[in-house]
Amino acid sequence: MEKIRIAVQKSGRLSEDSLSLLRECGIKFSNGMRKLKSEAANFPIEFLFLRDDDIPGYVEDGVADIGIVGENVAVEKGREVTIAKRLGFSKCRLSLAVAKNAQYNSLEDLEGGNIATSYPVILGQYLKEKGVKATIHEISGSVEIAPSIGLAEAICDIVSSGSTLFMNGLKEVETIFRSEAVLIKGTALSAEKLEILDRLLFRIDAVQRGKNNKYILLNAPEDQLQEIIRILPGMRSPTVLPLAEKGWNSVHSVIQEEEFWEVIDQLKAAGAEGILVVPIEKMIL
Repeated sequence: MEKIRIAVQKSGRLSEDSLSLLRECGIKFSNGMRKLKSEAANFPIEFLFLRDDDIPGYVEDGVADIGIVGENVAVEKGREVTIAKRLGFSKCRLSLAVAKNAQYNSLEDLEGGNIATSYPVILGQYLKEKGVKATIHEISGSVEIAPSIGLAEAICDIVSSGSTLFMNGLKEVETIFRSEAVLIKGTALSAEKLEILDRLLFRIDAVQRGKNNKYILLNAPEDQLQEIIRILPGMRSPTVLPLAEKGWNSVHSVIQEEEFWEVIDQLKAAGAEGILVVPIEKMIL
């Protein structure tokens, strides 16, 4: 039976989150220390553990069929791969930063200046779109030191919390690209491998929906039932079960995570009691 081969970063937070997602999809595999290859015991997939910068190239060349990388890496490398799925974790941004004491009013302040970065392609495209001309100095690692040693007036680097910039005497001034983990695929997958990929994407969708929704149970008085049902549309409509106590019903539904607290406030105002919220492991439509 044919298998699909996936490239995953061999270490780091992105690797941990990627492997955690695949395990939540019910895929069993081993990834011991220094292990560069592994096969799943219960799904037709083989793992390659690689440097993140190498993953787009391996997928383009067909050594790996699919891979999980940061979108910033996929775009920067410019390989012939497509994004099959946005995964919603390892979110960060690529931003411009200058010295804390530097005067900065707009991007035009960098006209004719020097910017140090490990992402010359993304930065170059951004500057071109904005009509700003600056010299890009490509360096790998320790980009934050560039202004203090006189190499550049600004840097362009990945930012999560901003603490690294702060510790190096820098301030963030422009966000030029927002990134998250993405599942990329090659352009020449066989029909059988595409079918395996579809099965994997189905599992990922179920896990993601589970994370993005909450299962809710509550007690609703009969005279407020219709109002509570209006607040809780659910996947189709809420489940309503009569309680032993006359005049009361148990209502079961699903709430999207982003709407959760607003909906809870509305339910309480409508007379709902005994509200119980349960996490959803997987959700299949």
